[in-house]
Amino acid sequence: MKITVGLLFGGRSVENEISVVTALQTLESMNKEKYDVVPIYIAKTGKWYTGEKLLTVANYRDMNTLLSQCSEVYMRPVFGDKNLYLVNPGPFSKGVVAALDVILPTLHGTNCEDGTLQGVLTSIGIPFVGCNTLASANGMDKITMKMILKDCDIPVVDYFWFNDKEWYANQDAVIGRLEAKLSYPVIVKPANSGSSVGIKAAHNRDELIEAVEYAASFTTRVIVERLVTQLKEVNCSVKGDYNDCETSVCEVPMRSGEILSYQDKYMRGGGTKGAKGGVKSGAAAGLSDGAASESASGEGASCDAAAEGASCENEGMRSLLRELPANLPAGETERIQELARATFRALACDGLSRIDFIIDESDRSIYVNEINTIPGSLSNYLWEATPKADGEKYRFSEVLDGLIEGAFARSREEGFKVTDFGGNIFAAMPAGGGSKM
Repeated sequence: MKITVGLLFGGRSVENEISVVTALQTLESMNKEKYDVVPIYIAKTGKWYTGEKLLTVANYRDMNTLLSQCSEVYMRPVFGDKNLYLVNPGPFSKGVVAALDVILPTLHGTNCEDGTLQGVLTSIGIPFVGCNTLASANGMDKITMKMILKDCDIPVVDYFWFNDKEWYANQDAVIGRLEAKLSYPVIVKPANSGSSVGIKAAHNRDELIEAVEYAASFTTRVIVERLVTQLKEVNCSVKGDYNDCETSVCEVPMRSGEILSYQDKYMRGGGTKGAKGGVKSGAAAGLSDGAASESASGEGASCDAAAEGASCENEGMRSLLRELPANLPAGETERIQELARATFRALACDGLSRIDFIIDESDRSIYVNEINTIPGSLSNYLWEATPKADGEKYRFSEVLDGLIEGAFARSREEGFKVTDFGGNIFAAMPAGGGSKM
């Protein structure tokens, strides 16, 4: 029998459109003989929808028309009920769209990748791919993540953090403490956003104030880090669980300025030569706010006309100009992969993540920058470039098979944990006792 997979994407997040791209790429790689895939799109309003029209990227140009052609659905917050229900069933309908076996989340950002969704799925008791609530929340929040990693002797750049209420109540005091700890230039980030949303560099106090105001428009907590000026960024993906995991090859993403921006990742123009001869080759289908990126071809790019089931229409992170595999000095690749596994374990991750590193080229120091617990494109381009033990490179369909099998395995393991002592403390209370414990 086929496994029924709920492919969950979209979300109440500024990364909604990027999630659509990731979902459609993931669907291209899934083995249709093994899985029946039910697309479930969470709109920016928070409503859930399903329907075949969700599977064509061009339909997202007109969201009102698209959603009018889909069915609104929901899942009940009842443990063990894995059905997907219609909000408005017909008079002769039982109202069940599908009985789901497992959820494959391809959502990014706040309300999606930060443990919020994972908590809902855990409450329902349905197996799902990826990190649990705790690991998702710690991975999403850059402040908490750096605290954990620092405590585990995993290197991170110097940082300072504060919340928006502190900033607006006593800006001068916050700036004073910040400047006592960090020297300019710095980089200012929302603590819990991804895809480089809300990030700006600051070289003086005026730029700092502007950058903090911008970051605070996305979040309640802001982190400011020392900006490494002689910077090389390196990414590495990890898959497995907190006990047993493996790493992909590394990549060096190409950036257009001091930081790797949202525009670099998703909106760079066509016709630009990339790493090792990779060439941008044209405009993408164009999501509702232009969040799709261009297609790519050449060595190191992922839009290969010969790739199984590939579509160059919605490329997302895999169209980013990159050096793949990364050309690093002897020993640095192995050190980055070692730190990637250590980070994955320290944060108790599951499934597949991408860990982003910074190399300070002035002294070759290596720092963990952040973890993406549901990375753009699910890092398919990294795994497709990674050799297995037999020398053959991964097919991403194989990676997805492993992730889904891992979701079922974790669900079985969790089923053995004690959640009920088997007694009723209220039965021992004297009859007619009061309400006080």
